[in-house]
Amino acid sequence: MAVEEVLRAQAPAVLSALARRYGDFAACEDAVQEALLAASMQWPSDGVPENPRSWLITVASRRRIEVLRSEAARVRRESAAEPSEPASVSSVDDSLTLLMLCCHPELTPPSQVALTLRAVGGLTTGEIARAFLVPEATIGQRISRAKAKLQGARFALPPEDELAARLTAVLHVLYLIFNEGYTASSGESLHRVELSAEAIRLTRQLRAQLPDEGEVAGLLALMLLTDARRPARTTPEGHLVRLPEQDRSRWDPLAIAEGIELITTTLATAPVGPYQLQAAIAAVHDQAADADATDWRQILMLYELLEATAPGPMVTLNRTVAVAMVHGPTPALALLDTVDPALTDHHRLAAVRAHLHELAGNTAAARESYLEAARLTQSTPEHHYLQSRADALLDD
Repeated sequence: MAVEEVLRAQAPAVLSALARRYGDFAACEDAVQEALLAASMQWPSDGVPENPRSWLITVASRRRIEVLRSEAARVRRESAAEPSEPASVSSVDDSLTLLMLCCHPELTPPSQVALTLRAVGGLTTGEIARAFLVPEATIGQRISRAKAKLQGARFALPPEDELAARLTAVLHVLYLIFNEGYTASSGESLHRVELSAEAIRLTRQLRAQLPDEGEVAGLLALMLLTDARRPARTTPEGHLVRLPEQDRSRWDPLAIAEGIELITTTLATAPVGPYQLQAAIAAVHDQAADADATDWRQILMLYELLEATAPGPMVTLNRTVAVAMVHGPTPALALLDTVDPALTDHHRLAAVRAHLHELAGNTAAARESYLEAARLTQSTPEHHYLQSRADALLDD
C-alpha cells in the first residue's frame, strides 16, 4: 500500500486516540496533521513502520505535549497528560464517535463536509479545496471555524436522545460527498472520483460500526449501485452519455452484485427508509439488460413511496420522469407545475422539461428548455450535452 493510502487509512484512528486522551479536538487535529506531514516526508525514504498507527500516535502525542508545555496555564494538565512511555495503541474503534463529532449540529453543512473529509477522510486542505473548486483559504477558514465551534466539545458519542438526529446528519454529509464526486456541480470533469471513492470508504466504515442500521446499509447500497455505472457515463473525450445510451457491459458487475445483495437483505430485515428506497430504484435500473427492459412501473411505485417517506423537490422531479415513462409526457409536464419553486433556476428542472417536451414532440419548446438548462449548469460536460441536444433539435 502506498504511503498516502496508509496515512489516509490511519488518520481517523490516530485522531480518535489523541482526542480521547487529551480531549481538545482542535489541538489534537493540529498535532495529527503535523504527524502526517512528518510521515509523508520520512516514510518514502525510510519505509513504512511495522506499526504505522503506533508511530503516528507517538509522534502526534509528543507534538501535543510540546504545545501543552508551552502553555503555562496548563502546567497541571501537562503533568497529568504526559505519558512516561510512548503512547500505546488503543483497540477501541472511535471512527463513529469522530464522524458524529464532525457532524455536530453547531456546524453548517459545508463545515461538516470539510471537517469530515479532513478529520475522517484524511484529505488535506488543498485536496478538499481542489475537489470543490474553491480557494484553499476558504476551506481552511471553514475547518478553522468548525474546530473553534467544537472547542470544549466532549469526544464521546452524543446522548441517546440525540443519536438518531446526529446519525441522520452523518448520512446526509456522506451522501453529499458522494453526489459531488459522482456528478460534479461545476468544472471540466463530470466525476471527481476521489470524492465518491472516499464517501464509499467512509460509509463502509460506518456500516462496520452499525451493522443493524438499515439506512446505513441503504446508503452504501445506493452508492455502490450508482457508482457501478460510472465507467459508461462518459465518452473517452469526457462527454456525458445518458443512461439509456450507456454500454452496460462497462458497468461494474461486482459493485452491482454487492449492492443488490445488500439492499435485498436490508429491505427484508430493517425498517424502510429513504436511502433504501433510492437504492432499490438504482437496483431496478442496474438489473435491466437494456433501457427497454427497465421496469418503470416498479420505479414509479418506489418514487411514490419515497415521496411519501421523504418528500422533496428533487424527489418530485425524478418521479415526474418515471410518470412520463409509464403514462406518457403529457401528465408528466402537468406534474412539473407542482415542483417546488426553489428549483426554478436549477438546470435539472429545465433539462427534465426539455426531455418531456421532446418526448411529446414539442420540438421548439424542447430546444428552448435545453438551451435554458445549458445556460444554468456550471458543469462543462453537462453544458456540452445539453447544448448538443438543442443543436440536434434545430436540425430536425
